[in-house]
This record gives sequence, C-alpha cells and structure tokens, in this order.
Amino acid sequence: MSVEQAEVFIEKMKSDDELKRRVLSIDDVGERIAYITSLGYSCTEAEIRQVQGLLTDEELSGAAGGCYCLSAYTEKEVV
Repeated sequence: MSVEQAEVFIEKMKSDDELKRRVLSIDDVGERIAYITSLGYSCTEAEIRQVQGLLTDEELSGAAGGCYCLSAYTEKEVV
C-alpha cells in the first residue's frame, strides 16, 4: 500500500468524472476500497485520507496501527 498510489488515484478522480461517479456511488467503505483496488490502485483508506489532508496528527499516528478513519472527497466520502 502506498501514499503515492493514493495520490495517483485522487488525481484521477479529479480528472475523470465517470470514475468519480462510480466510486461515489458505492456506499460501503469496504466495497469502495475493493473497487479502487480492482482498478489497480494499491492504497488504504488512511492513505487516501492522508493525501486528501483529512487526517489529524492523532489520526495519522493511529492509521499506522490500523485505526478506522472516515474520509470525504468533495461532497461525499471516497472511503
């Protein structure tokens, strides 16, 4: 898993309206991550949140240990 892959994914979401629509149509976080992975992106929910700048310092520390975190991308959660 990598932050670099999360960065590539977020940039793709910004430029590809169909991808954004499809990802945001998936309500379940686990299913959303599975779909993102099926597209060839190797990143975690925490890494996506980190790239989006949505993690607090405390969440960043916990993410390394596998804590559950929420995420948002524009008007709806990505993961």
